[in-house]
Amino acid sequence: MSWGRGFLTNGRRGECLAKSFHSFHSVLCFISNAFSPNSFSTPLTSFSFVFSLSPVVCSFRGSVSHGLTLELGETVHILEKCEGKSFSGSIVKLNGIFPAGYIHLKKAVVTNRGQYETVVPLEDPIITEVTSTLQEWSVLWKQLYVKHKVDLFYKLRHVMNELIDLRRQLLSGHLTQDQVREVKRHITVRLDWGNEHLGLDLVPRKEFEMVDADQISVSDLYKMDSGRQRHGDSCRMPVPHHLFVNLKSFTYNTIGEDTDIFFSLYDLREGRMLLNDSKKGPPHVQYRRPYGCAVLAMSDVLQTISELKEEKDFVLKVYTCNNENEWYQIHENIIRKSSTKYTAPSTNYGLIISLQLLRGDMEQVRKENPIIFNRGVAITRKLGFPDVIMPGDIRNDLYLTLERGDFERGGKSVQKNIEVTMYVLYADGEILKECISLGSGEHNISEYRSFVLYHNNSPRWSEVIKLPIPIDRFRGSHLRFEFRHCSTKDKGEKKLFGFAFTPLMREDGTTLSDESHELYVYKCDENTTFSNHALYLGLPCCKDDFNGCPNIPSSLIFQRSTKETLWISTQLSSTKLTQNVDLLALLKWKAHPDRVMDILGRLRHVCGEEIVKFLQDILDTLFSILDDNTDKYGPLVFQSLVFIINLLRDSKFYHFRPVMDTYIQKHFAGALAYKELIRCLKWYMDRSAEVVRQDHIQEAMRALEYLFKFIIQSRILYSRATCGMEEDQFRASIQELFQSIRFVLSLDSRSSETLIFTQAALLNSFPAIFDELLQMFTVQEVAEFVRGTLGSMPSTVHIGQSMDVVKLQSIARTVDSRLFSFPESRRILLPVVLHHIHLHLRQQKELLICSGILSSIFSIIKSSSLESSVQEEVEMMVESLLDVLLQTLLAIMSKSQSQEAVRGQTCPLSDWQGEYVSCLLSLLRQMSDIHFQHLLDNFQSKEELKEFLLKIFCVFRNLMKLNSINFFSLFYLIPDFINKNVHSKVWNSYFSLAVLFINQPSLQLETLTPAKRKKVFDKYGDMRVMMAYELFSMWQNLGENKIHFIPGMIGPFLGVTLVPQIEVRNIMIPIFHDMMDWEQRKNGNFKQVEAELIDKLDSLVSEGKGDENYRELFSLTQLFGPYPSLLEKIEQETWRETGVSFVTSVTRLMERLLDYRDCMKGDETENKKIGCTVNLLNFYKSEINKEEMYIRYIHKLCEMHLQAENYTEAAFTLLLYWELLHWEERPLREFLHYPAQSEWHRKEGLCRKVIHYFNKGKCWEYGIPLCRELAFQYESLYDYQSLSWIRKMEAAYYDNIMEQQRLEPEFFRVGFYGRKFPFFLRVSCCDIYTLCLFVIIVKIKLRDYLQIYAVTPVSENMDVLQMDRVPDRIKSFYRVNNVRRFRYDRPFHKGPKDKDNEFKSLWIERTTLILTHPLPGISRWFEVDKRELVEVSPLENAIYVVENKNQELRTLISQYQHKQLHGNINLLSMCLNGVIDAAVNGGIARYQEAFFDKEYISSHPEDTEKITQLKDLMQEQVHVLGVGLVVHEKLVHPEMRPLHKKLIDQFQMMRSSLCHVRPHICFSGI
Repeated sequence: MSWGRGFLTNGRRGECLAKSFHSFHSVLCFISNAFSPNSFSTPLTSFSFVFSLSPVVCSFRGSVSHGLTLELGETVHILEKCEGKSFSGSIVKLNGIFPAGYIHLKKAVVTNRGQYETVVPLEDPIITEVTSTLQEWSVLWKQLYVKHKVDLFYKLRHVMNELIDLRRQLLSGHLTQDQVREVKRHITVRLDWGNEHLGLDLVPRKEFEMVDADQISVSDLYKMDSGRQRHGDSCRMPVPHHLFVNLKSFTYNTIGEDTDIFFSLYDLREGRMLLNDSKKGPPHVQYRRPYGCAVLAMSDVLQTISELKEEKDFVLKVYTCNNENEWYQIHENIIRKSSTKYTAPSTNYGLIISLQLLRGDMEQVRKENPIIFNRGVAITRKLGFPDVIMPGDIRNDLYLTLERGDFERGGKSVQKNIEVTMYVLYADGEILKECISLGSGEHNISEYRSFVLYHNNSPRWSEVIKLPIPIDRFRGSHLRFEFRHCSTKDKGEKKLFGFAFTPLMREDGTTLSDESHELYVYKCDENTTFSNHALYLGLPCCKDDFNGCPNIPSSLIFQRSTKETLWISTQLSSTKLTQNVDLLALLKWKAHPDRVMDILGRLRHVCGEEIVKFLQDILDTLFSILDDNTDKYGPLVFQSLVFIINLLRDSKFYHFRPVMDTYIQKHFAGALAYKELIRCLKWYMDRSAEVVRQDHIQEAMRALEYLFKFIIQSRILYSRATCGMEEDQFRASIQELFQSIRFVLSLDSRSSETLIFTQAALLNSFPAIFDELLQMFTVQEVAEFVRGTLGSMPSTVHIGQSMDVVKLQSIARTVDSRLFSFPESRRILLPVVLHHIHLHLRQQKELLICSGILSSIFSIIKSSSLESSVQEEVEMMVESLLDVLLQTLLAIMSKSQSQEAVRGQTCPLSDWQGEYVSCLLSLLRQMSDIHFQHLLDNFQSKEELKEFLLKIFCVFRNLMKLNSINFFSLFYLIPDFINKNVHSKVWNSYFSLAVLFINQPSLQLETLTPAKRKKVFDKYGDMRVMMAYELFSMWQNLGENKIHFIPGMIGPFLGVTLVPQIEVRNIMIPIFHDMMDWEQRKNGNFKQVEAELIDKLDSLVSEGKGDENYRELFSLTQLFGPYPSLLEKIEQETWRETGVSFVTSVTRLMERLLDYRDCMKGDETENKKIGCTVNLLNFYKSEINKEEMYIRYIHKLCEMHLQAENYTEAAFTLLLYWELLHWEERPLREFLHYPAQSEWHRKEGLCRKVIHYFNKGKCWEYGIPLCRELAFQYESLYDYQSLSWIRKMEAAYYDNIMEQQRLEPEFFRVGFYGRKFPFFLRVSCCDIYTLCLFVIIVKIKLRDYLQIYAVTPVSENMDVLQMDRVPDRIKSFYRVNNVRRFRYDRPFHKGPKDKDNEFKSLWIERTTLILTHPLPGISRWFEVDKRELVEVSPLENAIYVVENKNQELRTLISQYQHKQLHGNINLLSMCLNGVIDAAVNGGIARYQEAFFDKEYISSHPEDTEKITQLKDLMQEQVHVLGVGLVVHEKLVHPEMRPLHKKLIDQFQMMRSSLCHVRPHICFSGI
């Protein structure tokens, strides 16, 4: 058993995913069974140091001494191997030992050495990526299920399982290179899919692997992110596609004979056959007859088969033709659905075929699909040539279509059954064997027989036959067509009655043209044997042939039938034969040397298809003519060569360029050609300033690339043959040629459009010659050629936009060329390239092209920097580009901001904006300390330095607002710049930018996924902390100048403290002490710091920033880092008293602000939000006296009340602001939504609004005093119109009070217990009690509790309530409004409980709660200020109960008497029944027993007065009940009379019982 000690590297979970995926789990469990974790107890000693990275393959509980707990899938860093079979290591910061068998050892390396180093396993990077990605996905995958995203949950599970399987295949090590590449492709597709759907970052890749950001330029990273290809990428070669067709079965019930099946692929757009496929069936039949046709539209199935990697079956119905005359177009009728011309089958049986689409060239297809080709598959070539014909690709196929014929009836009563037999014959009359092919895959035959159409003298066959005739047999060969009538009566014999023929090649050497041919038909005897073919070869075969043979004797054996003809069409697919006379004359120029000039001139008239077919032969011919007589034929050969080269520039023939390249490298033999080519090219260039028409010059300029290929290859051949003779002459001629090139480019073309086209053609072709020149010249020499040429171009940017574009495109191709990749050439070329880019950027011209050039430059320099120093090149770019890049970005951003202002929304970076940002970042990333120092030294004055810094700060600020940009390396160097410039604007910009940097969303590690957070931290650390240190250091460097940044920088610095990173906060806090100290020194106080800090705190926290730890930020005493807390520093100052008071107030303010923010953000009730706002509002008023903030929160609270339709509370809230104003004419500034106006007018407007809200809340009593206040003001100003309006409103309010029904609110005491409630609702070790007008709905969280019970208001307006003449409606209002006192009773028994009558011992504990503010007010609830507790005796309680019930009865009876309650009297019935029935069955009777007993009266002489009071109340209750019964009798419904009678009877019993108590008192009857 082996043990180990190690650590889990940075918490990384390693190579095993068994916790999430069962496919791994079974394997790992098997491994774990090999050992027992409980069998180790011996002490362990250190053996040796070993570095390794090891994934845990089985969990280990660490139950032994110093044991390290391991979880399945974790990665352990091995520190050493211990004695025996054990390791020592650590996980994160935990060290310990563990059994060696619980891990799997893997080799690893340490990257990013230093503070944030990372251990990386030595394995394929894509395996590592799959592992880490699956670990990250596994967490998010479970969250999908929790969030009910079931569809994505199952899709992701499927993709994760696929990735595990693909990863296993890679780890197996049994794949070929091609298979590995394919597996990696599948992996990256799935990784990108998953990351995209989970909202994770998409990974930039190169060759399927993640790119290392340190090894690639920012420009290249941007291009990968934007998905665009590099500028100047060559055109991609098209991928060939092959259709694999497999006939699986053919079933047709009505056919009882052997059948031939032909497959043909048609291009319906062109209406011609593309290829002719295989033939099935017996080789010989008596005669062939057409039967049916099946059609499958490829457009319908192409999408299906292109997505599959295997064969797909299709069933094709076989349709029969209704009329054989239409057979030739049956497939078109089926496609057009002309159903009258064919018959559909009665069943679905027919052809069953399978199709598969294969991609790539044929060699690749054979390699990837060996099983298919082992079946003996027939390969069918396209009818015509492929897109590219390479040298050595020899083909000689003639496709013949037997179209139709017209024949005479020949004296018969019915038409003939005609069969055509075709032979291919050589010049000697011999039939060529096996030169006829009916379909690929079948053996070639020597004789072709057509199918027979029944009784048809004008048959139309449209059959295609391929004639693969050897090239050496083509000349002199001819085709003979024999026509036979197939009789159905004469024992099936076939009788010959005529023939036709045509030679395959004409006398001039050209082949049969690709067109339809009308052949003459000659009559013959049915026994004719054609043993002497010369008898008919001298005859004309067609009309053209007849015109060439005017004197034909009439006594020949074969006579032409003038009414009979045969139509055939031919198409030649040959790489050695041509149908063009001019081309044939060129290839055989030696036969007519006197016509060479004319032949070369006519080459331009040969079609391009013919030229590219015979490209190698034509080029050989041209250079042989040039060698024959250079002086005579040189210019014409040059023109012909230019024509052919430009022909290959056509998109149709562009793919023939490889043919030309192959020819130049392997077949070209013109060793002397370079001299004449250079001479002609120079002559053309020198003539560009003289001639008006320059078409021929422009063509030569466009052909420059291949002309130089021929020149250089010719010189190489000559040099080999002569051992390098005439080298100096060659170099001199090239120098002269470049002088001519510079001459052309230096000409002023603004007045000549023709010259512009010439220069443009030259510039477009110029970069293509660099590679050729490098074969003969050194890199420096070629670079000097190029620099001189580019330098000869006009430096101005006003030569015309089109020319500017061409010039920059030429520079772009120069930068992308191989020449520019050499460091020695870049040092030569960079100055001139940067010069032209600088000019265009200054003028803001062609920005997109310039950005592409710069991106390429930075990419190349970054790649070179990994191998050699690029300091000199970067220095050039800094001097030339940095300032103009900043200027360009500022202009772009200004334009973008203007567009945003118009659209009203933020616009993302456009493509070219992103290009320039990436260019700037690339440049800054390449700059070292030396470059920055040189840049600093180059500034001539502090003003220049200031402008530069402001410019770069402005750019960075705008960029960080749009995207998260990492400028930390630049920030690290900027202090050297700023310290030389004490301009406050520069410092302000720096501080603001540093704050923006720290607050970038991408740097907030807390918001990232664990995996991404770890990657960022491992590579960069927490850049917020590093920047905070820089910020603190820069603040300290200000010295006495700090006062200039107070209070302006308080807000930005406070924003930094809101970042949820403890160390950042602790670094920044001492800066606030500095600010307070400097202001204290200057002004004797720090009022500005205090005011600004409070304002900014309110603003920032209200925006949702800050966290729970932020509450104690300023009062902490224990901090990280070298900085003491703010309180500790303040306590050492002379002004510590005010300082401590200020910090205390700020801390309390933050508590309230954070509560307010949490309520606003969370899913809290409106009452809770209102409570937070009230708490904050009161704090601003009472503790720190911030009137403006107080007013702001008044309006926020008012808006909340209005949204909740709490109109009364909204009125009371707005009344707070109204009370701050006076009836004066003092002008007030614009504030919130109020315009600039006088104080009188603002108070008037507020008063009207408050009155309006009281009206909507039906609290007219509160609105009436305000109406009077306004009336007094209007009356004093003699504003009678307004006075009339307000008096009418006041009168309306009185009417409303008397007429409108208002519900009385209920009140509840609410106790909050728990830490999850807002801070202002909970205080340590005591309870907070709250009253609310209605029941508060509160979300109770775990371990948080509420205590709620009803309370009764105690009115403050007893004088109103005790006045008899005051209507009940008015009393009702004063009973429940303007109330601060509330009470609730708790019954209990003091002493022994009387079982017969519990009222004797029933005491009441009465609690009176007094609020901080009366209700209603600015909130629907207020905090309890104090509490009073008294005990009520049983007698006092009885008095209280009876008195309250009497009051309730009077009110209800009064409402029915005055008809305020109409219709239903159930309420009165229930109330009367409740009192009378209780009195009879208990109630008053119980009170009589308890308190009117002689024993009680004698034992409680002090209660005599109270007993009398109780008796009076009982007597009063009887009287009230009597009145109530009278009212009830008047209103009761007849059906309810029994109830009323019952109430009367019970009332009589109740009254008699009271008379028994006091017999001398008589009650009025009912």
